[in-house]
Amino acid sequence: MHVATATRQARPGHDAHGFLRHLFEMALAMMAGMMVSAAIFLSAVGTTAAEAMREHAVLFVVLQAFGMTVAMVAWMRHRRHTWRSSSEMAVAMVIPAVPLICLRLLDVISGPICGVYCFTTIVAMVVVMRRGLS
Repeated sequence: MHVATATRQARPGHDAHGFLRHLFEMALAMMAGMMVSAAIFLSAVGTTAAEAMREHAVLFVVLQAFGMTVAMVAWMRHRRHTWRSSSEMAVAMVIPAVPLICLRLLDVISGPICGVYCFTTIVAMVVVMRRGLS
């Protein structure tokens, strides 16, 4: 029997604890990255967050995706996660932005897309993390 499997079976609560800890750490990294990228963008354009999300919806989401991805990968590498798992988490941050940006650019949807984007990144992150534990 593989050692990791034996450990997982011997301590079933450990995986749940590890999952929740990683989820919490990733959520904090996401928030930190979002706040830094938003602060830089808002300083550059000189508007409020609400105005920036409305007037620059696509660019705002691109910068949010960049900020979250950089912060998450940096934290994962600090915690000694592999480049592969760090890359998978980065993809989970970027992929949800693509359809929203396309729909917004094609005027299929209007208004801010940041809220929907943030929600979908959390779902994508949990999916990637769950896949990693199975």
